[in-house]
Amino acid sequence: MGKEIEVLLPDIGDFSGVEIIEILVGPGDRVEVEAPLMVLESDKATLEVPAPQAGEIKLVKAKVGEKVSQGDLLMTMDADEAGVASPETQPSEPTTSESQQMVTESPAVESAPEAVPAVTEQPPAEPTTGKSHASPGVRRFARKLGVDLSQVAGSASHGRILKEDVQQFVQQRLSEGPAAAGAALPSLPEVDFSQFGETDKQPLGRIKKLSGAHLHRCWVNVPHVTQFDEVDITELEAFRKALKETTAQKGARLTIFTFLLQACAAVLKEMPEFNSSLAGDGEHLIYKKYINIGVAVDTPNGLVVPVIRDVDKKSGLELARELGEVSERARQGKLTPKDMQGGCFTISSLGGIGGTAFTPIVNAPEVAILGVSRAAMKPVWDGNEFQPRLMLPLALSYDHRVIDGAQGVRFTTRLVELLSDIRRLLL
Repeated sequence: MGKEIEVLLPDIGDFSGVEIIEILVGPGDRVEVEAPLMVLESDKATLEVPAPQAGEIKLVKAKVGEKVSQGDLLMTMDADEAGVASPETQPSEPTTSESQQMVTESPAVESAPEAVPAVTEQPPAEPTTGKSHASPGVRRFARKLGVDLSQVAGSASHGRILKEDVQQFVQQRLSEGPAAAGAALPSLPEVDFSQFGETDKQPLGRIKKLSGAHLHRCWVNVPHVTQFDEVDITELEAFRKALKETTAQKGARLTIFTFLLQACAAVLKEMPEFNSSLAGDGEHLIYKKYINIGVAVDTPNGLVVPVIRDVDKKSGLELARELGEVSERARQGKLTPKDMQGGCFTISSLGGIGGTAFTPIVNAPEVAILGVSRAAMKPVWDGNEFQPRLMLPLALSYDHRVIDGAQGVRFTTRLVELLSDIRRLLL
């Protein structure tokens, strides 16, 4: 018989009064270290509470629907002598629901929406009736807009209404009215596709619903311009391959993406407008004195955007290790809110999948995003003859309110200089 311990709610960040939506164990159940015990959900995140030790559940104190905060007693268990969770893996923090890329041998990624949750997919909620299920923050937001929450369909589990649901409701109502004095977007007509053949209606994944709403806001509110270029990475790829075995022995997988992170960080330092955000008044720029770069990783549940912090202060080896670790945690659904916040710039790479070019959508409030497509061998004229060179296509989309065309070209030109001769990063 092990020692009886109390399972308390660990530190879950800036969250309190979080509702329990599911209890996964009961008295008599045996659990391993970090096995999920229950699921919590706030208006911004979901959280699986892991077992701090291996052992047998004795008594479940908490109930579904109850709201808990850090330090609250959840259950008791007879803990085994061994199996204590390490400090690094103690609580699994919530995955954020506030939303969000790859060349050859880099993580599978795509055009990045705002940070998106790696959460268990939920069935679509039915329109709410009677008492609305929404957080105080969402209720305040709805009151400001004059929205009756009883008419809003919640997209989160158990019909919980999110801020995005209120925004979508307002947009829908505006499009149904007299075109809001010409300002509202016209709605698309409803089509009965079954009249043309057999159909199958499936719910859109929760992550795609959230990221789709964010991308739509970015596209509608940000005047996009995309600057295209390509860079000769023949020597860079040879350099990467020469170091591949050495870095693997040091526990890192060196990819072209690692060099993309370093080069972008260097250009962001030289051109701080690209590392800024437009203030809410539309008349000031907020310059960030840190360089955090977001990378959207393709996961079974959809795209999520972990943020690599302080890129300019880390070596290539450190970046390669962190990129591999964060990509793996993203695919396992173990990203925390801190992993998904604070991005200044995003790299969206589809190189490992295919394609020759694309136009990424700016991940507001960032002002620029770099799209990277598949590298390909091309004949390049050297002044005397054509030489086979490995060319990497680049696409820089930017917010034209902050960045003008000349700045956009200067950014890609400088990026090409650095990537074509990586030694320039040492200067």
